[in-house]
Amino acid sequence: MAVHAARAALDSARTNAEEIDLLIVGTVTPDMQFPSTAVLVQAKLGAKNAVAFDLSAACAGSLFALSIADQYIRSGAAKRVLVIGAELLTRIADWTDRATCVLFGDAAGAMVLGPEPRDDRGLLSIHLHSDGTQAGILCMPGGGSARPFSQSVLDAREAFIHMNGREVYRFAVRALEAVCREALSANDLSANDLDHVIAHQANLRILEAVMKRLEIPLEKCHLNIEQVGNTSSASLPLTLDEAHRAGKLRDGDRILMMAIGGGMTWGSGLLRWSV
Repeated sequence: MAVHAARAALDSARTNAEEIDLLIVGTVTPDMQFPSTAVLVQAKLGAKNAVAFDLSAACAGSLFALSIADQYIRSGAAKRVLVIGAELLTRIADWTDRATCVLFGDAAGAMVLGPEPRDDRGLLSIHLHSDGTQAGILCMPGGGSARPFSQSVLDAREAFIHMNGREVYRFAVRALEAVCREALSANDLSANDLDHVIAHQANLRILEAVMKRLEIPLEKCHLNIEQVGNTSSASLPLTLDEAHRAGKLRDGDRILMMAIGGGMTWGSGLLRWSV
């Protein structure tokens, strides 16, 4: 899935794989513990000049990867960066837990980033946060070095997603509202200045609550959760790509991005669309 999404992004950006200097894959469902999914994607794409690694920030993975890509490009260390979010969440969903398994989907999305000559276009700012004290409300407790795979781990269903939905909802609404206001303030913008919201499709109720608190019409938030569900790190690039391919994004449009995931990790970004 990651390779397929990457090829589509490269084609859209009119970029060859060999032009990619850095390749980052955001995922919590890698093909294996090591090597990284990114190096496997690099090999299949033929991106022989790219440094490749994975990033684990759960559903906020793509936004965290965007931040790294932005810094590499701004510093001159890279000219072209390929950011991919790819997840096979159905492989780690507990199908005996109907409260969680019906929420998640499998998907991949990709973005190609490069220098923008106009100062008022491209990524204007990204704002990231983490709170490890909340790690237990959304996690997969088994399968790592703390609790390696064993029969007891399997019997306890610890090799699957565990989520306290009520606590995740409460935390997400507060955190996303605050970090979106942070992005608006940093760019001296108000909610009325926004043309689009591209959000991680975690839960429709979360998005509705955040948009209401920010006083942004829900119509400005691009939604696909009914079609694909919660696709974690794939959600942000997938939603952005759908909006782009549908012809909804125009040069100069102001786009607010937001995402939150297990960790807890969350963030926002302000993007001025460039054509």
